[in-house]
Amino acid sequence: MDEIDGIGGGALAYLGDTVIEITVREKLVKTGRRDVGELNRMSRDYVTAKNQSKALEKILPALDEEETAIYKRGRNAHGVSIPKSASANEYRRATGMEALFGWLYLKGRNERIREIFEIGFGEE
Repeated sequence: MDEIDGIGGGALAYLGDTVIEITVREKLVKTGRRDVGELNRMSRDYVTAKNQSKALEKILPALDEEETAIYKRGRNAHGVSIPKSASANEYRRATGMEALFGWLYLKGRNERIREIFEIGFGEE
């Protein structure tokens, strides 16, 4: 086990939140839109716990055993405050997804980040 594997689910989710945010911003900027207000509004479709929980439905079947374990570590993290904008289940699922993205980032698996992101949030 390396030091990355010992990081708690909450800390991985903290980092993963930023990884998802950067991935969303990159995707939106590449659309060619230039209005920052519009880009900010569009990013909300990706970063809410409710929408992340929905994306997770598509992502879960694509995860391998190790990735699933990391997701569960984040989902089951203690000490998280649930916002009023999402149910406890949605928020925990989103936290698990964020933990997965944080772990993938620390492992240097950037291509896998993009792949999983597209599975969950790609065009239908």
